[in-house]
Amino acid sequence: MNSSKVICIGEALIDSIISQTGTKRINYLGGAPANVVCALSKLKIKTSFIGNIGDDTFGLEFLKLFQKLEVDTTILKIDKKYKTRIVEVAIDKAGDRSFLGFSNNKHDFFADEALDINFLKNKIEFIENLFSKSKFIITGTNLLASTQSAESIYYLLKYANKFKLKIVIDLNWREVFWNNSASMSSMKREDQIKKIMDFLSFADILKLSKEEAEIFFEKSNPRAISKTFPKCPDVVITDGGGPIRWFINGFEGISSYTYPGKVIDTTGAGDAFLAGLVSQMLHLKEPINNLEIEKAVKFASVCGFLTCQGEGAIESQPVYERVQNFLNLYDQ
Repeated sequence: MNSSKVICIGEALIDSIISQTGTKRINYLGGAPANVVCALSKLKIKTSFIGNIGDDTFGLEFLKLFQKLEVDTTILKIDKKYKTRIVEVAIDKAGDRSFLGFSNNKHDFFADEALDINFLKNKIEFIENLFSKSKFIITGTNLLASTQSAESIYYLLKYANKFKLKIVIDLNWREVFWNNSASMSSMKREDQIKKIMDFLSFADILKLSKEEAEIFFEKSNPRAISKTFPKCPDVVITDGGGPIRWFINGFEGISSYTYPGKVIDTTGAGDAFLAGLVSQMLHLKEPINNLEIEKAVKFASVCGFLTCQGEGAIESQPVYERVQNFLNLYDQ
């Protein structure tokens, strides 16, 4: 069977962007796994999203967006009790963002972290069918901050191993998820990090930022980080607009690119990068050579850069043709 689909698991939420004066805010659909699944769809990849969203206005907007982008939502649950999470985000003059916290709701618990293992078990036939048609499964670490959603993600990844799917993990360290979690807020920071480190052992491909590499591994060498795990996963380390370091299929490299254009908002740039990388690796045949890896990383870098030229993580993501046209114009 042709395994050409990519599954994304995790949070779909709202990025509430606060102006520098604090007098205005704009709500954008976001959440790293939701960002990645949308970016992949825009790059002509067949996708599916597994998660939990609120039965509210924002949840309905996500459903409309996924339908428009032809994202499969067979295993997406609409939660009747908990609301879609709203994350308050501040953007500085350079376009860099910081996460301030969550807008309160009466439960102090959000729809995304209510992903339930019993719901998944009741959907097991659909999951088996989906996994049999897929090559990659992508998730992050934010929902490990909830006992319920952590159990569900572990269940899905263990099941994915039976189908030999390639597991892609974006470390995506966000302290705000842990510090505001009902079940994890009292956990010491070093224990939070250990919990995430244990989870990373699932990865066949690990994507992280240079800052995250320093926090979790005290190093930013992708080969050295890969050797930390029994699986020796491929490792890709981004650094904003700085060089991208990677260790993929036994090859190691540093790729550096500069592109013309103003950075407006960096929200979702790493997610667009990851989508671009996976979209290219999806169709590469083993063994992947060094030149193919460099081309894939370059394509991914353009996806990330073009996303920074607009506001919001999803709205500004480029379609496949825009990326190719940009590469044709500014091929380095």
